[in-house]
Amino acid sequence: MENSILVVDDESDFLESVRRGLQISGFKNVRLEMDPVKAVTLFEEGATFDVVLIDITMPGMDGVTLLEQIKEYSPYTECIMVTALNEVKVAVECVKKGAYHYLVKPISKEDLVTILKNALERRRLLEIIDLNRKWTPPSLIHPDAFTPIVGGSDKMLRIFKEAELHAMSDVPILITGESGTGKELLAKAIHLASPRKQFAFTPVNAASLPGTMFEAEFFGFVRGAFTGAERDHEGFLEHTNGGTLFLDEIGDLPFEFQGKLLRVLQDGEFIKLGTNRPKKVDIRLIAATNRNLEEMIVRGLFRKDIYYRLKGAWLHLPPLRERKEDIPLLINKFLEEFYGNAQNPGIEEEALSLLMMYSYPGNIREIKNILQSAVNLAQGKPISIKTFPDHLQIRKSILEKDLLKRGNSVSMPLREIEKEYILKIYNRTDKNKVSTAKLLGIGINTLSRKLASYGAD
Repeated sequence: MENSILVVDDESDFLESVRRGLQISGFKNVRLEMDPVKAVTLFEEGATFDVVLIDITMPGMDGVTLLEQIKEYSPYTECIMVTALNEVKVAVECVKKGAYHYLVKPISKEDLVTILKNALERRRLLEIIDLNRKWTPPSLIHPDAFTPIVGGSDKMLRIFKEAELHAMSDVPILITGESGTGKELLAKAIHLASPRKQFAFTPVNAASLPGTMFEAEFFGFVRGAFTGAERDHEGFLEHTNGGTLFLDEIGDLPFEFQGKLLRVLQDGEFIKLGTNRPKKVDIRLIAATNRNLEEMIVRGLFRKDIYYRLKGAWLHLPPLRERKEDIPLLINKFLEEFYGNAQNPGIEEEALSLLMMYSYPGNIREIKNILQSAVNLAQGKPISIKTFPDHLQIRKSILEKDLLKRGNSVSMPLREIEKEYILKIYNRTDKNKVSTAKLLGIGINTLSRKLASYGAD
């Protein structure tokens, strides 16, 4: 989605000059309107705009009244007032009524673009604040970007929406989370939901490059820069120009290189090895780590200034044990992936229950490996506990012994856990049995029998 901008002014020359200036600066979705009454009609009919530029003095309706009307229909639309007179009293009145800023003609393109970007950033942050107040996450504008990430839990849906809101800005993003939670997938989704999606997405693992080679690979080099540099080499920054650079395992970035990365973030410049000429680069940086960077700062292993630069926005991916309602979705996804065009025999109820109870220290990567091994051992039959690794089978035995000591039956706790998650998925699909059975990886008859036993059929 491109940011949508409406410009309302009764001077056609001013409207066209604003359109040209904004389009040159990358804002393509700009609508012009000379009649403020028609502008109100757009909002009445459900049109949405991120920012509206409003001339204060217009025939038919003055700009302050238009501002009030727009705020009534669309509270989160940011309004920038434009006037030929620099009157403090009018400016104060506009701000009190919800205007973001007040500009006096003639307006330079640089000032307009700066104010516009700041207004868009404020709108995005207000949406994030509002998102955190709501129990039900709003729908995604770019659902296809997040399709590769399996997640139906409220936690994940909120993260998706917040990530989509961040995608519309250029602020650096720091993604944290345990190993195997899908940080790179989330970074790629942000890129695909952003205006940069037509440019490169470059993933780089900071832990995989030796310190001696990192600078050469990151900045690139020219022929003769060092022994063995027989030709010019395009580095990650140059390759990604216009797109998104994903720097994984940022905590493993060599300390001496962190300052050079800071310059890129501050000035958008880098210098190829073997030259002394700075080059401009336009990238969006997303970093990720499973380490505690604040603790590393205290120990002198990570620079505080670059940490706060990287953390322009922060997204934390919860471990799988904190979003267990996503486990049936993951099971179904991976079984469909592993079986391909072959018939998916599904998974036995007891095996599903055990997977629901496991804590997954390796997160999504671990459940995928468990299921891949199980599919190989099952030989076309439904996945059973017997196909699981030894540590899972041992866990089942320990669980059974613990329950017997407490005088409980083995099956009841398993059934209760299974019931809770089956009903969650059933309600999430609006009680669609076919969808629920598919997500759970069980047969429709089995599902119907279980729902009947729960009194939910």
